This record gives sequence, structure tokens and C-alpha cells, in this order.
Amino acid sequence: MKQSKFSSFEQGRVAYQLLRWTVLVIPVSLIVGSLVALFLWLLETVTHIRWEHEWLLWGLPIAGVFIYWLYRLGGKQADKGNNLIMEEIHQPGGGVPARMAPLVLATTILTHLFGGSAGREGTAVQIGGSMAGWIGKQLRLPAADLRILLMTGIAAGFGAVFGTPLTGAVFALEVLAIGVMRYDALVPCLIAAVFADVVCSAWGIHHTHYHINYIDHPLVDSLPFIHLDIWLLAKVIVCGVAFGLSSFLFSTLMHNIKHNAQAYIKIPWLIPVVGGIVILLLSYIAGTTDYLGLGVSSKSPNGISILAAFETNSSVNDWSWLWKLVFTAITLGMGFKGGEVTPLFFIGATLGHTLALLLGAPVDLFAGLGFIAVFAGATNTPIACTLMGVELFGTTHVLYFAVACFTAYYFSGHSGIYGAQKLEVRKWR
Repeated sequence: MKQSKFSSFEQGRVAYQLLRWTVLVIPVSLIVGSLVALFLWLLETVTHIRWEHEWLLWGLPIAGVFIYWLYRLGGKQADKGNNLIMEEIHQPGGGVPARMAPLVLATTILTHLFGGSAGREGTAVQIGGSMAGWIGKQLRLPAADLRILLMTGIAAGFGAVFGTPLTGAVFALEVLAIGVMRYDALVPCLIAAVFADVVCSAWGIHHTHYHINYIDHPLVDSLPFIHLDIWLLAKVIVCGVAFGLSSFLFSTLMHNIKHNAQAYIKIPWLIPVVGGIVILLLSYIAGTTDYLGLGVSSKSPNGISILAAFETNSSVNDWSWLWKLVFTAITLGMGFKGGEVTPLFFIGATLGHTLALLLGAPVDLFAGLGFIAVFAGATNTPIACTLMGVELFGTTHVLYFAVACFTAYYFSGHSGIYGAQKLEVRKWR
């Protein structure tokens, strides 16, 4: 690479840009971190209210109508959610409205209060994007800077809601397009994610802790240059394929439900009504309410949840992952609000639990692998999800994390939960 005659001034310009972006990003982090903290507190509160008053489930169809009219009367473009933020980053247009933050926060809380199966990442990212967009407009930033500021909003929201700032920063860079990453926003996104996570934690928010207790041993002690269990690695690859296929199934089913609901239910506000009724019927058929809400924990100590998936002797059954997949695809495909990622964690962890028992593999390790790999396949972000494994579970099994996430990424195809995600580099030729 030819050295520029102005290279002696590059470090000065870099220092100036770092200082400038730190000043720009701190307000985003303060606002987003605080709003995410409020959102997580409200989410935990309404979840316990629903556990104590299960009759609230009967209000899910009515809540769906209320959510529809909130967006119909005041939402405008905000109904496009994460896709609108990604579109504005790709090609600046009408901007991301500030009303997106209160709308998605309120409607996600309603969805969870009345028993919809949804997550929290989408809400946090929309809060981050809308607040970053609002600050950018107030400062009259040019389009190039506004694009980066929107990316910092994604990083801040994601990093704060899961307590994984490094993952949040890389996710914001990786999620926009399949096959490429936008390094021009690398440091601003990292600053935003770290500060937002600090702010969220400063409000007293505590994130769920997961543990993988399995200790890996080489398969052949006589071959000291092999530092892992080759047979276990083969099982990880097989399960990575299954995780990728489940990601594909979830994305395809959710998009098809949304498309067909809009095509065949001619009265728009009836779509969430039908969706709510179907969710109630499925809960009756499944014989449990464990597939509603986030699914991180359960009302019952013996219930089906993400935490239960890490235990060998738990109530997780062979089809828990499919039940959650269907519940969530219907909830989000038929007009209710919330994220997809925590349900993807549930799907992956319970599928990993089932496959581990089938293959004679460590349950806690494979639950953790499914946790991050199904998410990697559905969002096409294998690097961010590998880092999430490190931030949540530690570095001991990082090679297995990478193998599972990368395999799932390829076998999920070119589908994904975000319609605005661009295809820059195909996964195969």
C-alpha cells in the first residue's frame, strides 16, 4: 500500500474523529441505555403480572386490535420496525421517526402482558435507531454521519438489552448486509454499545446469567497436537446443520404467515384478532403457557424455558423448540410487536437440549450452541453470535461456538428475519 505524503497527520485526524464521535455517541447511549432499562423493568413487571393473572390471556385478541390502531393512527412508517432503520442506513430517505421508540415500547409491553410470544431485541434496536435518528436531526448531521449514528443506535440498543456490548457493536456492523461488514462505524458502535450497557446496568438492571459446566477433553491422549474432542466436534457440525435449518424454517414461516394473513384477511384489524385466537387455541392444545412471553424462565420451577434447557433432567421435550417456533411466528407474523431474538434463543436452546440427548452429547454445551447458532442463522450474523457465546458463556468452548454459528449461517440459506438485509456476497457460488 502506497504511503500518503500526508500520513504524518493521519493520527491527528483519527484522534479528532474519535473525540468527535465520542461526543456524538454519548447522548445516544445515555438515552437508549435509560429507555432500555425502563423497557426491561416493565417487561419483567408485566410478565409477573401475567403469571399471577392468567385470565389476561383472553385479552390477547383485543390487545392486538389496540396495537393495530395505535400504529394506524400515529405510527406512519414506524410500523416497518427494524427494517425501516436498515433501509435508512442503506439509502437515506424520510428518516426514522422519533415516535417509533414510545410506540414499540408500549406495544411490546402490551404483547407480553396479554401473552404474545415475542422477544425484546427488536424493541431495543428500534428504540436505539429512533433516538439516534432524532439526535442526528437535532444536530443537523449530514447523511453520511447520520447513517453511522443510526448504526450506533442499533449497537446501543442491542448491547444494553442483553448485556453484551461487544456483540452489540459487531451485530450493528454485520446485520446490514450478508457477506460484508461496515468498518467505518466500528469504533462509534463499540463506544455506543459499551456506554449504553453501563447506563442500563447503572439503573439496577440485572441480566440473566447462563452457565456451561462441561469441560472438554481430547479424544486421543496419545496425539497431543489434537486439543479437542474430534467426535464431539463432528456432533457440533451435525447440530449446526439442524440449527441452520430451524432458522430457515422460522424465517420462512413468519414471513409466509404475514403474507398470507394480509392476502386472505381483508379487514386489517382482524389479523391480530385471528392471531390472538390461534395463540389461545395452541396454548390449550399444548397444555401449557410456557411458550408464551419471553421464555427465559417459567412460572413453574419445573416449566419449559431457556434456563431449563441447560439442565439434563428438565421438562423440555423433543418438540419444545417447534412449539415455540410456531407460537412466535404466529405472534409476530400477525401484527403483534416485539423482537425475534429471545424466542430464537428458546428455539435453539431447547433444540440443542433435544439433540444432545439424542447424540449422547453434553446437554448444557449443546443448549448453549443452539442458543447462539439459531440466532446466527436467522440474522445472518455468525461473527456477532460467536462473540455472544463468549460474552455469555466464557471462552472455554469458543471453537465449538464458531463451528456451530458458521455452519448454521450457511445452512439457513439466504433467508432471514430482516427483509431489508441486503445480499452482498452469496454464501455459495
